[in-house]
Amino acid sequence: MNVNRELLKGSISLLILRLLKKREMYGYEIIQEAHRLSRNTFEFNEGTLYPALHQLELKGFLKAEWRTAENGRERKYYSLTARGIKQADQAHAEWKLFTGTIDTILASESA
Repeated sequence: MNVNRELLKGSISLLILRLLKKREMYGYEIIQEAHRLSRNTFEFNEGTLYPALHQLELKGFLKAEWRTAENGRERKYYSLTARGIKQADQAHAEWKLFTGTIDTILASESA
């Protein structure tokens, strides 16, 4: 089943923050990890991911560092700042409240 792209767009910041809370990653690695952890449900494209990374960096939630990989390619690695860690936790708590409330409404017999 395909997930509505608008739902994913509204959740991308949370997903990026939570993925980067585990470990630092470069952009394509974030795409692959989201795809893997979602059991192939989420497929970020670069046109969605990189603007979101840029916005999170501008807000001070991420820091980025260019590194040379073993194969000689330059990759930009992203990691959370202290503010980013706090934002990741806050956004996750908000998401749990929101989805729990939606689940309650959808499960009610009067719906």
